Amino acid sequence: MVDQVQDKAPISQEPYIPEALTRAGVFFSVLYGIGVSLGLALLWGMEVVRNIYFRVLDRFNIKPRRRRASAFPPGQPRKRPQAPVSN
Repeated sequence: MVDQVQDKAPISQEPYIPEALTRAGVFFSVLYGIGVSLGLALLWGMEVVRNIYFRVLDRFNIKPRRRRASAFPPGQPRKRPQAPVSN
């Protein structure tokens, strides 16, 4: 237990001085911000389209499928060769 306390980094009394960004660092930070903003805008736009689609389905009173959907395709399952059992 005492070893765990001693392994922690000591608290420094010196004030934190951040490093200045280079021109390349500023450029990549701006590009990153633009990329994140465009990605969020794309997701927001896709959600708007999805909401409009479901509102149109509701307005035309289109019901969901009458049959229950299945995760398995219709028909007989394929015959697969059995793997040999090792002891």
